[in-house]
Amino acid sequence: MDQRIRKRPELLVPAGSLEVLRTAVAFGADAVYIGGDVYGLRAKAKNFSMDEMREGIRYAHTRGVHVHVTVNILAHNGDLAGIRTYLAELRTMRPDALIIADPGVFMIAKEVCPEIERHISTQANNTNYETCRFWYDQGAARIVTARELSLSEIRELREHIPEDLELETFIHGAMCMSYSGRCLLSNYLTGRDANRGACTHPCRWKYAVVEETRPGEYMPVFENERGTFLFNSRDLCMIDHIPDLMSAGIDSFKIEGRMKNALYVATVARTYRRAIDDYQKDPALYEAHLPWYREQIAHCTYRKFSTGFFYGKPGPEEQIYDESTYVTEYRYLGIVREFDSDGRAVFEQKNKFCVGDRIEIMKPDGRNPEAEVLEICDAEGGQMESAPHARQEIHVKLSVQPDVSDVLRMKA
Repeated sequence: MDQRIRKRPELLVPAGSLEVLRTAVAFGADAVYIGGDVYGLRAKAKNFSMDEMREGIRYAHTRGVHVHVTVNILAHNGDLAGIRTYLAELRTMRPDALIIADPGVFMIAKEVCPEIERHISTQANNTNYETCRFWYDQGAARIVTARELSLSEIRELREHIPEDLELETFIHGAMCMSYSGRCLLSNYLTGRDANRGACTHPCRWKYAVVEETRPGEYMPVFENERGTFLFNSRDLCMIDHIPDLMSAGIDSFKIEGRMKNALYVATVARTYRRAIDDYQKDPALYEAHLPWYREQIAHCTYRKFSTGFFYGKPGPEEQIYDESTYVTEYRYLGIVREFDSDGRAVFEQKNKFCVGDRIEIMKPDGRNPEAEVLEICDAEGGQMESAPHARQEIHVKLSVQPDVSDVLRMKA
């Protein structure tokens, strides 16, 4: 078998907060990518303060996990001085890589923190091997391939670029309807620039047609009883195609979702971690476990799945998702942080549940034991019949004892 197929690809997982970063590490990530409060393309994510970023990098590094920081806005003149200051502070934290789209930002990073690897974001439209070679000559260590590339095109890239230039490819998560994510809709409709991190996701809105001489008369373009979603793409999912991904010469398998919660990250990281490891142990083991991967990946919030552009340009029936809502099978309850003196699990409650409910304990090793909620107390020890207030610290006794970092969920 080709040596590159046998190479264990990096599993790169998103983290929009310190809590989610810790979950990604616990559930199998080789690396995480995060963003600060500025200069990344997910301004609406919770993101990291500088202190949280420093703590996140320390936490991940002590556990052998790499951290990549997004600095991937398309900068305007007014951004440049602040970016230089920001990169100088990042240098003291020593992340493993910076994800950059803008050539100007790239050159500033090369000057200010040359020892930190520079990765070229998918936003830079990396669609051919000459572009990859260009960035390699400038000092880039990795290229994030454009989402419009097929697997055959990625294989061709690999054959024509230096062996030490790494390729990173999105294999799961939301897909942007614009070419390489360069969207102008948000800026035009709301004044919020998607290319500077403030996308309002107008592709998910419901649209109608208005005839010029009949203002105020909205004529629907019928697709189904819920409305018309002309720009609303399905989510990417490649869990059924790990062998093809492994043979394409991809060095890093990337999960989309810096705005997603810890339940999503735990579910996706754990599933892909096991699929990759199973395939490397024995392809027959991977084939045998396919039903488990499919079942598990469907437990996170998603829009209907697609294989994107990996097997050629998708048709409308393969790519357009004709609803605006997510499929949600489980409700996220919280992550076990510690235990109190009475052995109750302590965590910040995310959604309501009650004494007597049956919940599931998600474990990094793939098990999901069921447990009954026997007791709920507030931080002062007061008894509660339910936990109705989001973000409240609660102490919970379960019929099955969880471990620190386990994720608690219940069927929706």
